[in-house]
This record gives sequence, C-alpha cells and structure tokens, in this order.
Amino acid sequence: MSNPIEPDAPIDNSTVSVIAGYGLSIARALEHSGVDSRRVFAAAGLSEPLSNDPLKRLPLETITRIFRICVEVTGDPYFGLKVARFTRASNMHALGYGLLASATLMDFCLRVQRYFGLVSRNSRIEIITKGDEVHFRTVPLVAVCAETQDAWLGIMHKMILSLYHEDFKPIAVELVHAEPTPGDAPYVKFFGAPVFFNRDAVSLILPLSDMSIPLQGACPELAQVNDNLTSEYLAKLDRSDIVANARARIVEQLASGDCSKTKLAAALNMSKTTLQQRLTERGTSFNQLLNEIRRELACNYLRQSGVSVTEITFLLGFTDVSNFTRAFKRWTGVSPTAFREQHGCQASR
Repeated sequence: MSNPIEPDAPIDNSTVSVIAGYGLSIARALEHSGVDSRRVFAAAGLSEPLSNDPLKRLPLETITRIFRICVEVTGDPYFGLKVARFTRASNMHALGYGLLASATLMDFCLRVQRYFGLVSRNSRIEIITKGDEVHFRTVPLVAVCAETQDAWLGIMHKMILSLYHEDFKPIAVELVHAEPTPGDAPYVKFFGAPVFFNRDAVSLILPLSDMSIPLQGACPELAQVNDNLTSEYLAKLDRSDIVANARARIVEQLASGDCSKTKLAAALNMSKTTLQQRLTERGTSFNQLLNEIRRELACNYLRQSGVSVTEITFLLGFTDVSNFTRAFKRWTGVSPTAFREQHGCQASR
C-alpha cells in the first residue's frame, strides 16, 4: 500500500514543513528537562509564538536546528524519544483525534498513511504485510534528522499502546540513522523490542494477528468527522495538491448523488482533460479516488449502529441498495450485513 498523498515532484528540505503543534511537544520536553524553550527556539531562528493551528507550519530545517540545540543543551542524544513522551494527540489536530477513534490497529495505520500530509510531506507512509508481520514504514523523501525519526516512531508507538494495551510490544523497530555512540538501551527500553539502525525506512514491525482486533476506544462517528476535517485542512495547505483537493471535493459531493468527473473538474476550476491528466501524473484517476473514498466511508458508516444500509447507500451516492452491496462485496469480499456482523455492530438494514 502506498501513500495516496505523494509529492508531485522531487522535494528538498527547504520546501518541507511540519505541523506547528510539533513545536509544542518539543517545548514541553525542554521545560521538563529544565531548559527555557523560548531561548532554544529563538537561538534556532524561530521568533513567532508556538501555535497548535494545523495550517501553521514549521520549516523542517528549523526543526533540525532546534533539535541540534536541544541535544547540546540537554546532553541527551535520545531527546527525540523524550519529545514522543510529551506529544499529545491534539498536537496533530484533527488527525490526532481521528487516530484515537480508530477501529483497529490496521485502521489506525491506514489513517496515518492517508492523512500524513497534515503532519509533514517529508516522508511516504507504506504498510506492507509480510507473512505474519505488518511493516508500518515511514520512508524519508528528504534528509530527516535522527531526533525527528525517533520522535515520530515514538509518537506512533505511544499512541498504539494507549489505544490497544500498555504491554503490547512490536516485533522489531527500524531506524534510518546510525546507532548513537552510547548504545541502543534507551530504544530497547522505550519500544520493548529489538532495534535496528541504518535501514531504509523508519518502521514499526507489528504482529498481523493484532491488527484487526477491535479497539475499545473506537468511535466511527468521531473518526469520520475528523477525517473530513483533516481532508479540508490538506486541501487548504496545498492548493496545488490535486489529490488532496479532489478527495475533499468528492466527499462534499457524494451525498448529493451527483458526484461525477465533470462536476469535480468544475469545482476545481479545470477541464475534465486537465483533471484526468493531473490525476494520472499522481498515479490515480477519478474512478480510483471515488472508489477509495466510498470504501473508506462505507466501512466507517457500517461501524455506526445508528446508520442503516439504505441510508449509507444514498450517503455514498448510489442509486439503490443492490448497487451499493455489489460494490461493497467487490471492495471487501463480504456483504455490508456480513461486515457489520464481523465487527459486532447491529443496525437496521
């Protein structure tokens, strides 16, 4: 599975930013270490007040400078792991809240993959199943400092523990950077698993058997609200990102029953030919996006006991239940009713 939000062209560090809420996590970790975070941020060239607004961004180069100073003033080569401990779901705004409402660990990973662009465009998320393992991989597209790698993987691990159970351990952990001179002990303690360095991706290797177990905090309604909000933010962040903007407009148009390539092109102020050309350049098409979004929304709606199959049919822009049922079987291999039974959700048909 590849990340549907990929850059249109090669990128470099100077054009990449991260969500501003990340700065708040770093500040909390510094203050806990007894360091004045304002002086550190000022020394790194950041004079603006920190913000949790998802549309406010911090340049990746600035984050790298901040981390360099953090390691110097704290004397802690594992400072990235400390930042993970002080990161809250709210620091990723709507995406963070959507992740907390995920139905399963696989749903969690897929949500990160789908909406990672809100956090940053510095990497690509891959989810690869190998035998009885699932490799949740973050592949850097630009140079990313060791502390950013540590913090990101630590944040993901910490969220999984809070959603699933505290004694859960990944099979293994992989990092792109070299092993710090003092050794890997803090990593092994943090993740509770073997840690490997100098790899091609920042990865959590997870047991396949745990990926589909329902999570106690699952809330499909909340997940959907935040997914929609995240899509809107992504579209606002980069008006040139055709996939993000097309996804946001398709979600808006579905319930009207009139979601077509023609209507989407008009909403994006371009011709159908231009729309298809730009989507093709990103390795997708209108029909592929439409099916992906319908499948995602259908699975989410079916987990909501208060929404009937008939209602879902029309919310997704299908003309009748039989058409929706055939499409859903094609996407998942089971009927909507069987899907509900598998997920312990009873509702009117």
